Amino acid sequence: MRNVVIRDQSTYIEAALHEIKVHLVLGSLLASAVVLLFMRSWRSTLIAAIAIPTSVVATFGAMAALGFTLNSITMLALVLMVGVVIDDAIVVLENIFRFIEEKGLSPMEAAREATAEIGLAVLATTLSLVVIFLPVSFMSSVTGRFLYQFGITAAVAVMVSLFVSFTLTPMMSARLLRPGDAGGHGAGAESRGGFYAWLDRGYARLLALSMSHPAAVMALAAVVVATSVPMFLAVGREFVPTDVDEAEFQVSITAPEGASLPTMSSAMEAVEAEIRAVPGVRDVLVTSGGFGGTQVNAASVYVRIAPHEERLFSLGRLLSETVRLRPWAAFRGNYSQADVMTEIDERLHRFGELRSQVRNFASFNVGGGSTDVNFVIRGPDIATLYRAGEELRDQARKAGGFRGLDTTLRLNKPELEVSIDRDRAADLGITAADIGTALRVMVGGDQEVTRFLDPSTNEQYEVRLRLDEEDRDRPGLIDQLKLPRSGGGLAELSSVASVRPIQRASRVDRLDRERMVSVRGGVAPGYDLGRQLEVLQQLAGGLGLPAEYSTSLTGRSRELERTFTEFGWAFLLSIVFMYLILASQFESLTHPLTILLSLPLSVPFALFSLWVTGGTLNVFSALGILVLFGVVKKNAILQVDHMNGLRRAGVERRAAIDQANRDRLRPILMTTLALVAGMLPLAVGTGPGAEERRAVAIVVIGGQTFCLLLTLLVTPVAYALFDDLGAWVRVRFGRPAVDDRAMAAASGPAGSPEN
Repeated sequence: MRNVVIRDQSTYIEAALHEIKVHLVLGSLLASAVVLLFMRSWRSTLIAAIAIPTSVVATFGAMAALGFTLNSITMLALVLMVGVVIDDAIVVLENIFRFIEEKGLSPMEAAREATAEIGLAVLATTLSLVVIFLPVSFMSSVTGRFLYQFGITAAVAVMVSLFVSFTLTPMMSARLLRPGDAGGHGAGAESRGGFYAWLDRGYARLLALSMSHPAAVMALAAVVVATSVPMFLAVGREFVPTDVDEAEFQVSITAPEGASLPTMSSAMEAVEAEIRAVPGVRDVLVTSGGFGGTQVNAASVYVRIAPHEERLFSLGRLLSETVRLRPWAAFRGNYSQADVMTEIDERLHRFGELRSQVRNFASFNVGGGSTDVNFVIRGPDIATLYRAGEELRDQARKAGGFRGLDTTLRLNKPELEVSIDRDRAADLGITAADIGTALRVMVGGDQEVTRFLDPSTNEQYEVRLRLDEEDRDRPGLIDQLKLPRSGGGLAELSSVASVRPIQRASRVDRLDRERMVSVRGGVAPGYDLGRQLEVLQQLAGGLGLPAEYSTSLTGRSRELERTFTEFGWAFLLSIVFMYLILASQFESLTHPLTILLSLPLSVPFALFSLWVTGGTLNVFSALGILVLFGVVKKNAILQVDHMNGLRRAGVERRAAIDQANRDRLRPILMTTLALVAGMLPLAVGTGPGAEERRAVAIVVIGGQTFCLLLTLLVTPVAYALFDDLGAWVRVRFGRPAVDDRAMAAASGPAGSPEN
């Protein structure tokens, strides 16, 4: 005998939070290692790394004040922000380091002047990132309430990182950095040698080539943006990842109506034996026969499989197997929860009269059932709805891509229908009430006809009158029921009515006051919810239903459409807010356009990353695109801000473009690689909830990495083109042109804080 706790959600929560905490620490270490790689100074690494715990711990205080908890959503926000909160510190620190290298300033002077020079760019990047997360927090759907804590937590962490980069980072730089940390001055600085010198020379050549052929660069950018459409069509869509591995799931079983308790017990023993025979299954709990408030013909099966560390590859498993001198064992015999669910679903098809559904436990309730597919047909006639639902279910199963499809409307409840011959009953003096009373007493059973006193116990018992069970189920015997005539005497039921067995609906559901049938089920591995719903729409269109019948979606299927609609509005609002903030920061209408060009350039690469890795567009990958929008434009802001600063200092435009982009190459590479390094534990991690976190990381890593080189080249080309366009407009409408010298004279001395 052993005691087993069933459905203990705390085990999954604790395991998931443990994985997230590990990812948080690993991401922080990897992001800090990027700083050490580029700047080759342990003091600089310490200054940048301290921004991560400072921002995260300060965010805990805001979370406590708002009543938030440490859950999978808020912890996911903090893990995603690891590579973001260090960005501001890296940008400020690198600029201070550059002032020490290039100008030979003391750390105190460099901290003051470099922070003043880079302040506008850091402020613009942070504020434009905050306005991306806030619209998500106020989405009105169920998903919006779900993501409210995510958006607020991320926004607070970013704002704290801004404060840290303007206070703690320059203060520590002034106190900890040494002039010798730069390892030389100018081009001979140690940190600018080695692999970085090779990168710098290569980028300088590509930049010169791009500036010489602006039309080709912009045409390439247009082609890349245009590929967003086919990539969007190629990537599947679903509400949440359907391959979430929780090491536990459930199976719902429905037997034909009227199944007795002994029949259900025998059937479920066979089902349980079949499930236990599947490799990896550890615990099975069967609940049937009306226990727990279900119908007698319904049953549910709880299935728990082996834990993640025994059946999935992980670094911990590789280490443990290496200690046993068999590292290859970590790569053998791996299987996922989806593999077990698929095998159980195939095995249960052997039970022809049982309808089964194998599905994950719902991560959160959105209404309309816990299945992924909820396709509804509404109309007035029950029989038509039943035929339509069954036909749609059969056609969908033949089309493939579904798992455990079932319908909510079934005409499988056996009944005996009594049709009264009114004229003959009137001739014999028998009323419908007489017939109903006789059937109620003999078949349904009267509540109490008398009471029986047991003298031995002095207890009274109710006595109910009813036919024996074998007589109640035989229409031939019910025909012989005797009915009283008004004039005296008896008549058989068969003389005034006919009795025939029929099938009726056991329950009738309604939606918007209309009768409905819902086709419910899951999506098979390798398919996505969005495409499967389109398949159901096409099949339903071919059923030839009358005009008074309509189709709709409920539950997760409906929430899928609502969520992506609201994400579309959130994306649009974020872009508008970003433009307004950038326009106010740069006091220009064209510079924000130059910066925001990086957004459409990143989308096809993000979708391509999902497609290559077999991912789908869901709530979490959409969050990843939002994070990507926030970080990908940081590079362009740094480039445009420095180009403007050099031109205000009197540098000619082409020289300013070349120098500014080469100056900003190192911080751009550092922030990009720090972000990627912070996301790597999420992308390669395993354990509970890893599929949800991986969806976010894949989008950010792929989109940011692949579009890096393109944005480094497109931004300066677009800057020059928009500048030429502005000059043409000024000439066309009679306004005086503004050259670099006039720009410098109007802005004051170079290097002043207002610059």
